[in-house]
Amino acid sequence: MKMSKQNAAHYIWGGQCDGWHLVQNETLSIIHERMPAGTAEIRHYHSISRQFFFILSGEACMELNGDTVVLEPNEGIEIPPGEPHQMMNRSDKEVEFLVISNPGTRGDRIELDSL
Repeated sequence: MKMSKQNAAHYIWGGQCDGWHLVQNETLSIIHERMPAGTAEIRHYHSISRQFFFILSGEACMELNGDTVVLEPNEGIEIPPGEPHQMMNRSDKEVEFLVISNPGTRGDRIELDSL
């Protein structure tokens, strides 16, 4: 079946950010996410899951183990297991991106204090 934001399971995180599960199983997770301007996720890491964040529109900042990388459309970053990270939208426009996780992240998130 074709998947998109229109037919995917939707959820809200962080009070005002959106996620759509395009693929969700034990071995693979692909989520289309939207973060309004000025929002950020909680700094965390995954013990097992390897992730790849790919920007569709807007500009995001990824804090990865103490370093911040600015990501623009058609750019991405891989997050290895065990690496503390935090996605942030420091811009004045919303950002949309894909989060691809292998295996899926259910039960594999350890939250940390934000920088």
